[in-house]
Amino acid sequence: MVKRQAYQPILITDASRSQDDQLSSRQRRYVVMMSIRAACLIVGAVLVGANAPLLWLWLPLCGVGMVLIPWLAVLLANDRPPREEHRLRHRPSRREAAPPRSLATGEDRPPKIIDADL
Repeated sequence: MVKRQAYQPILITDASRSQDDQLSSRQRRYVVMMSIRAACLIVGAVLVGANAPLLWLWLPLCGVGMVLIPWLAVLLANDRPPREEHRLRHRPSRREAAPPRSLATGEDRPPKIIDADL
């Protein structure tokens, strides 16, 4: 008896996200990162105005945040998933693959022919 190969349906999780969904996600990420940059600017100004202790430590941290965050925000906003041909596809392992059929199986039955003219 020949074992039928199991039907493997395509999972919805394998579908790529829509262009609109990707764009809105990148826009939200950009706005959040630029809000963090604005917060660094405001915190730096408040620390200078309040003459806070350890000002020599906090101001460079705020400055690095104000310089690096816009650069990262633009990189991440322009980032998109790889194209479909670059995605990894599921390839059956050797254990999952069906064994090759041999023509010399010992069964010398003629093939079953279905005729439409009955």
